Amino acid sequence: MFTRDKSFYRSFFRLCGALVIQNIIVQSVNLADNIMIGAYGETALSGVSAVNQVQFVVQQVLGGIGEGVVVLSSQYWGQRRTGPIRKLASIGLWMGIVFSLLMFLLVSFFPTGTLRLFTDEEPVIREGVAYLNIIRFTYPVCALTTILLAVLRSVETIRVALTVSVSTLFINCGLNFVLIEGRFGAPALGSRGAGIATLAARCVELVIVLVYLVFRDSKLQLKLKDFRSIDRPLLGDYTRVCVPIVINAALWGFSTALQTVILGHMTAAAIAANSAASTLYLLLKVASVGASSAAAILIGKAVGEGDMEKIRSYTYTLQGLFLCIGCFISVTLFLLRRPVLSLYSLSPETLEMANSFLLILCVTGFGMAYEMPTGCGIVRGGGDTRFILINDIISIWCIVLPVSYLAAFVFGWPPAAVVICLNADQVFKCLAVGIRANSFRWVKKLTRAEEAS
Repeated sequence: MFTRDKSFYRSFFRLCGALVIQNIIVQSVNLADNIMIGAYGETALSGVSAVNQVQFVVQQVLGGIGEGVVVLSSQYWGQRRTGPIRKLASIGLWMGIVFSLLMFLLVSFFPTGTLRLFTDEEPVIREGVAYLNIIRFTYPVCALTTILLAVLRSVETIRVALTVSVSTLFINCGLNFVLIEGRFGAPALGSRGAGIATLAARCVELVIVLVYLVFRDSKLQLKLKDFRSIDRPLLGDYTRVCVPIVINAALWGFSTALQTVILGHMTAAAIAANSAASTLYLLLKVASVGASSAAAILIGKAVGEGDMEKIRSYTYTLQGLFLCIGCFISVTLFLLRRPVLSLYSLSPETLEMANSFLLILCVTGFGMAYEMPTGCGIVRGGGDTRFILINDIISIWCIVLPVSYLAAFVFGWPPAAVVICLNADQVFKCLAVGIRANSFRWVKKLTRAEEAS
């Protein structure tokens, strides 16, 4: 039932470990950004936070475009056919560039109107516009980096992503330290300084990836001529695979924003408690995010090879590993909740509420550790991109958000009950995802014949 292939375990833990470290660094950068801009001023922090809501949607869609490349390219990698992967890289890059330029134009022509979707306070909007006027230039740069890293990930090249993340951490934090409050003779630029720091870090990221592709990569051997044309048959394949992923990513981004709105209308103590609880939870969640990405690559590669016995054993083994990761997340969250909460200067009532939130997340986190990588890693990685979209629309948009809204604003339930409603899908989605994964109806060979590629 479980694979005895030692190379599978080596590949999984190598991929998963590197991706976990990368996500931890990304979380650390976001945390450092908030602390540094928050120390400068509350208005600046609010303005940057409003812009980051737009940034989050941009990153989600670009990530979806990249995942579409991974799903298809990993199957071709299983056949060791890099020609179609180079063509898919071209398609993904052009898709990412077009989307990022559209977003650039939107926020350039309607910066104030865009930020009014998130706040009506004029001082906050002014700070946000100052930040947005700089951060908008990161959109096309981020598109190139995100898609190229996705292409590299599909052929199991992940160390360059770690280098990129580490560079971001040091460059972004270093320039934030100098430019936000004006140290070492530099002017105090506030939110504009944070924008300049982020733009500089994004440009260095892209340079690192391009240097690796030109001088170090031996698998893909991408050339500039690969991006001068688009293969129409592969474009059709990519569109069928990618559209459900991108729609799902965008809807998930909007649903996250709506969840923030629901939580934001609770008491001040509930908001602070949720912030304290979610910080620790998100840090541990990276284990599941890394496992999901690693599973998508390995399953896609196995589907490309066409070995059904290997697909079955990998699927069973991965589900066992996901359950182990879920146990780790839940136990660690339970053991660390008191020590971590003791670091916060919060009232006893708020600390107790945060503790109750973390106890809820101990249960839902176990479910998340199974359903997310099983769905996004195994099922979607195996070629079935529509199931996750349908499952999330029913679970989140038809059940979780309406019930949570009623609980918070109509029934007046306590904050802990609302948090249970907001996270309940992490448990009940396990059944649907588990049935789908073990039916193996998700196995879809997406590659074209040798002569057609």
